[in-house]
Amino acid sequence: MTVAPSPSPAIDWAAVRADFPVLTREVHGKPLIYFDSANTGQKPDAVIATVDDFYRRHNANVSRAVHTLGTEATEAYEGARAKLARFLNVRGDELVLCSGTTFAINLVAYSWALPRLQPGDAIVLTRMEHHANIVPWQLVAQRTGAVIKVAELDELGRLDLDKLYALLTPEVKLLALTHVSNVLGTVNPVREICREARKRGIATLIDGSQAAPHLALDVAAIGCDFYAVTGHKMSGPTGTGALWARREHLDAMPPFIGGGEMIKEVRFEGTVFADGPRRFEAGTPNIAGFAGLGAAVDYLSALGMANVEAREQALLQRFNAALGEVPGLRIFGNAPGKAAVVSFLIDGAHAHDLATLLDLEGVAIRSGHHCAHPLMQHFGVPATCRASLAYYNTFEEIDAFVAALNKVRKLLA
Repeated sequence: MTVAPSPSPAIDWAAVRADFPVLTREVHGKPLIYFDSANTGQKPDAVIATVDDFYRRHNANVSRAVHTLGTEATEAYEGARAKLARFLNVRGDELVLCSGTTFAINLVAYSWALPRLQPGDAIVLTRMEHHANIVPWQLVAQRTGAVIKVAELDELGRLDLDKLYALLTPEVKLLALTHVSNVLGTVNPVREICREARKRGIATLIDGSQAAPHLALDVAAIGCDFYAVTGHKMSGPTGTGALWARREHLDAMPPFIGGGEMIKEVRFEGTVFADGPRRFEAGTPNIAGFAGLGAAVDYLSALGMANVEAREQALLQRFNAALGEVPGLRIFGNAPGKAAVVSFLIDGAHAHDLATLLDLEGVAIRSGHHCAHPLMQHFGVPATCRASLAYYNTFEEIDAFVAALNKVRKLLA
């Protein structure tokens, strides 16, 4: 669910931008224009300082020592779990901390789906999925005899909901879909979709990688069974993320990876596993990273996600208007209410050439298939350029980007 924004006019966005040290640098002698936040979000000083402080003053392992440093490390790690749970509006004891959405989806695939699926069962995916929400299901389907069905898109890059619901037949056991497309920016109506799946007894997994950094979320209200997020897209450190799962699923799922800290008792005759979520958190976690993720959640919460969303929508409106003046430019995905992600091509220019020359102008965008080969196949192109904006970008950067794009376009004409 996306909560209707109630933005505050008091945010000083220039001061917010000043919190991000990397945005002050130059690339090839030009001011950096970072339009690649769908790839990874930049980190504010508060996050960088928190990670640095952890290693300088608190470094120890979690849940394994009674000394002061061990206690402080555990408090930082568990504090991040509690902060992220509040941010998502879920219970902390239903939130598995992990390396990110890819791990989270694989955890569901191997601990929930693999033991349950039978030959003839089906998994429904959508055309707009990231490879991380396709390949794990293919691997599980190959091992179980299940099949994969694909929900297609309309001309604006939206799911055709009538056709999606028609796919939800009795053999379907899971529907896995993205909340926000990393290529098109389409924001899927996940609450409605999960409601329809639940009526049919179908479990749902939502990939929230592109939603958590940009939208006000209430995961409990969405009504899904699983929700995955990635920390580095939320301006947190890399190697952090989480899976929220309903308690009944956590209790029923066997461990995915075995090792320390995911057990109650180990004997050679057998092992008694810890309750979820710790059952799925074997080994030493990325403690410093999660301390940093806690700081990132604090930072976003202080800004207010309604303010973040409103800021990014204002940037997107200006961006779309400016791109509309560029000759020969085609945008992929024009769904109403989309996020600030714009994939495009220019007639006669390859995406990689555009991105390479734009880099010489100080512009950072992504080119390629964006880990979405089936979506590229749908549009009949091998690659696109993708510009993805965040709240720390500016209107002036948009103007500079379009000027650079027109310069590059003429070079490639």
